[in-house]
Amino acid sequence: MKNAHISTTINGDEVDFICAPDETLLDVLRDRLGMTGSKEGCGTGDCGACSVTLNGRLVCSCLVLGAEVDGASIDTIEGMAEGDNLHPLQRVFIDNAALQCGICTPGILVAARSLLEKNPDPTETEIRYWLAGNLCRCTGYDKIIKAVQTAAAEMRSA
Repeated sequence: MKNAHISTTINGDEVDFICAPDETLLDVLRDRLGMTGSKEGCGTGDCGACSVTLNGRLVCSCLVLGAEVDGASIDTIEGMAEGDNLHPLQRVFIDNAALQCGICTPGILVAARSLLEKNPDPTETEIRYWLAGNLCRCTGYDKIIKAVQTAAAEMRSA
């Protein structure tokens, strides 16, 4: 099995890396590139903790091979804030205590950002449906849903 040389764009930056053909994108991000924001909760695509966007599509990075992303555009949790300025979703999650242990939070934030890019005014049902692939074992989901609604309203008025 020959390692692959991959050229991709991550959070707007051109990135090159070498990976084994069976290495997941999650492992590449965390172990090769030091981007530890995405978490491995299950390794089977069931929890959403490792969610990233790949060419604008929300995916579980534990289910994508690193070798598959050559030429792709990837957005991770590390790309949400601009310097010290948190993305409205990040700030509202903190302000509304919509997180506890933090394992699920990066994936939920990436998924919520993806939703709001496609639908800036989602209903509660649409938010719940969109985030259904992200499991949280600590909070109930009410504070998370409220935080997404609050951030969406703030982003629409900005």
